[in-house]
Amino acid sequence: MKQNATMVDVDGTGCPATTKASDLCCKSLAINGINGHVEAMERKEGKNEKGVRSPEEREAMLTGDVKPLQSRVYCTRFLVLIVFSLYSMVNAFQWIQYSIISNIFSTFYQVSFEQIDWLSVVYMLVYVPLIFPAAWLLDKKGLRIVALLGSGLNCIGAWLKIASVRRDLFGVTMFAQTVCSIAQIFILGLPSRVASVWFGPREVSTACASAVLGNQLGVALGFLLPPILVPNTPEDLDLMANNISILFYGTAAIATLLFILVVAVFKDKPPLPPSHSQAMLLDNPDEYSYKQSIVNLFKSVPFVLLLLSYGILTGSYYSVGTLLNQMIIAHYEGQELNAGRIGLTLVVSGMVGSILSGFWVDRTKTYKQTTLAVYIISFIGMLVFTFTLDLGHIEVVFVTAGVLGWPSGVLTCCATE
Repeated sequence: MKQNATMVDVDGTGCPATTKASDLCCKSLAINGINGHVEAMERKEGKNEKGVRSPEEREAMLTGDVKPLQSRVYCTRFLVLIVFSLYSMVNAFQWIQYSIISNIFSTFYQVSFEQIDWLSVVYMLVYVPLIFPAAWLLDKKGLRIVALLGSGLNCIGAWLKIASVRRDLFGVTMFAQTVCSIAQIFILGLPSRVASVWFGPREVSTACASAVLGNQLGVALGFLLPPILVPNTPEDLDLMANNISILFYGTAAIATLLFILVVAVFKDKPPLPPSHSQAMLLDNPDEYSYKQSIVNLFKSVPFVLLLLSYGILTGSYYSVGTLLNQMIIAHYEGQELNAGRIGLTLVVSGMVGSILSGFWVDRTKTYKQTTLAVYIISFIGMLVFTFTLDLGHIEVVFVTAGVLGWPSGVLTCCATE
């Protein structure tokens, strides 16, 4: 006849020493402990008895029956990033294509330099009142709708410019540029969203830097190509008009192709989120409030400081880009091509900075230290560029433009993320 197992509490925990009985007792104690913790949390949250979880639910929490959060990265993310970067590039190209040959467009449209400058300034002007509605639309409708609006308006603006190639139609080209500037509202806010929605946690900064890189590449091409495609021929205005048409037709064709690609490949999000943080956000969509997030941002002193400092630096950088042609030809007459190349140097230097900073902050997460270093270098670079511009040696301007451009790319990457 079998003897009963001795029930000895060896550890003083209230659990018997026998294995089977010990397992059952410990499991019971653990469940009771979780029950007490959950009930305490529910009382703290003000839940009534009807809101208390059942014992079965609590046991499921203990035994691991709760479905774990799933995440996965897809190869499609690279296609989405490339398409976005390309149509962002075309939009940036259209921003600067007038300013870098402002003397040529001023002659063609028979308007002042100040009026030509407005073709660049309008991009900044419409950004201020429209960025918050665009951000709200991005939160409510998702990436695809915003991407379609950005690439679609970009395409429409490019085709409208073709209709403005006549000396008395400056108003039409101004309207077309305004359409393109509205398109950029649905473009500039997307790099961080594309990176976070499609890329894993160790890829986010690099993906964001790559998305910003597309915009910078567009500015670089905007500095380089217009002076080549539209040389200054004031003695032959028909040739000038033909060259401007070639510039506009080429831009419109590429913008149309990219709009078709956005329609074909751009999606709101992947089937499964790329990270656990994104999975938790999707699992609790009601916890996010756009209005409250804006209020919280402007209550954050570090955010307000970043907003002001980044705005000042970016405004200075855009001012240099807008007025670069006029600054160069004032000191170096007939150097439209070199003005474009100096602009190219400015932007390529920033692109290199953007790529390197993406890798750097991905691994170190030293956003504040990197940003402070960039501000100091930018200040020094602007001083050097300003006081060496009129020395009579254009080679010096190339070097100082490179020094000035590098920190702008680094800051754009850090601030955007």
